Amino acid sequence: MVHGTKADTETLRDEIAEVLTTMGLRLSPEKTLITHIEQGPDFLGWHIQRHRKPGTNRHYVYTYPAKKALRAIMAKVKTLCREVGTNQPLDALLVRINPAVRGWCAYFRPGVSFATFSYLRNYMWHTVWRWVQRKHPKTGRRKIFNRYCGRRSWWVGETRELFNPITVGTTRYRYRGLTIPTPWDATG
Repeated sequence: MVHGTKADTETLRDEIAEVLTTMGLRLSPEKTLITHIEQGPDFLGWHIQRHRKPGTNRHYVYTYPAKKALRAIMAKVKTLCREVGTNQPLDALLVRINPAVRGWCAYFRPGVSFATFSYLRNYMWHTVWRWVQRKHPKTGRRKIFNRYCGRRSWWVGETRELFNPITVGTTRYRYRGLTIPTPWDATG
């Protein structure tokens, strides 16, 4: 990140490329991105972007799960629903889906992820719904709900329940400033 103009950033990128070539390294043009923080870059599955906090004139940098990362987990859920045959019980499907989604949500927990988790929850519900409809093609909607959801509106097998992403909750990084312990003397 650079505090300056786009020209300053391009000059700095060229200087960094020269230093790296002396070490036998090079910058990848596909991975090197110059963008304004208002548009934000994608980095390690995160979308980093600055927004004005609603109701104030202060700006903060927020991290969201990137759209590419969300599409990847949605494709994974869809693939797992296709791989598990409809001749197997619902628990066999839940055993495959739950760990993948739980791990993905744990990775994206420290960001502004609630809306993404809610969207993923809705997608998972409908994907499992389509799987159950393929499993019971001649059974009515009410009977399917009574068998797999009971009085709730969430999929439950005989021994396990579909993981609900919005139960993960989110955490935020708390700026601690000078309270972070350091081995160096602050006065010198």
